Order: sequence, then C-alpha cells, then structure tokens
Amino acid sequence: MDRPSLHATSVTIGTDDPALLADFYARLLGGRVTAQDPPHGDDAGWAQVATGDPGRPGLTLNFEHERQFRRPTWPASPDGQNATQHLDVLVEDLAAATAWAIRCGAVLATAQPQQDVRVLLDPSGHPFCLFT
Repeated sequence: MDRPSLHATSVTIGTDDPALLADFYARLLGGRVTAQDPPHGDDAGWAQVATGDPGRPGLTLNFEHERQFRRPTWPASPDGQNATQHLDVLVEDLAAATAWAIRCGAVLATAQPQQDVRVLLDPSGHPFCLFT
C-alpha cells in the first residue's frame, strides 16, 4: 500500500494559561492569534497562533488548558515535571533573538548546553531553543 498524503500542520501544547502563551508566541514569532476559546468555569480555554505569511504557511501552535498542569523542569530532574517536547527556532542573530525573546517574556534557562543554542523558558515554563 502506498503511503497516503499526510502533512503535519500544528503542535498542541498543554498549559495553565492558553491566552497568555498565545500572546507570547504571536509576539515572539511575529504570528497572529487566529482562534481563542475564552475561559469558562474552571477551564481556561484554548488558543491558536498562526506563524508564517498568507500564501506561505508556517507552523500553527495550539495552546490547550490542562487542569493538572505543572510547570516543566528543565533540564530534567528526577523529582520534576519533565518537558515532553520543545520548539526549535532558527535565528540569524542569536544574541539579538535572545534579547527579543526576553523582552517578549521568556526567561533564559540557567543551563546552556551548547554555544550556538540558547535555551529559554516561555511564561508557562516550557523550554524552547533558539539556534543558528
């Protein structure tokens, strides 16, 4: 059997605050919030960010409220909530991109495993990497 047409289009990330992360990643990546389900009851809702330009789609990021969300620990530790994924973001100028990410609300991780990569934490604590 031939492989059917399959195209990965998006990543869904669990969080305690979908609207906050959507705003953060839209600003960080120059994207736009394209959908937002407001909080209702004890559910903090859902939000979506589209990156890329019209006619040149990028990655879509979905942010889903997780009632039992715990901030990830990075690097992994035996007693922490280990991160199960992270985003890798290609940049031209690592220093400028790191400064921009921090202005957007990211925090520089204390552990930096490589010279040409910067690990940062988003407002919910998810690690993401900037690399050249």
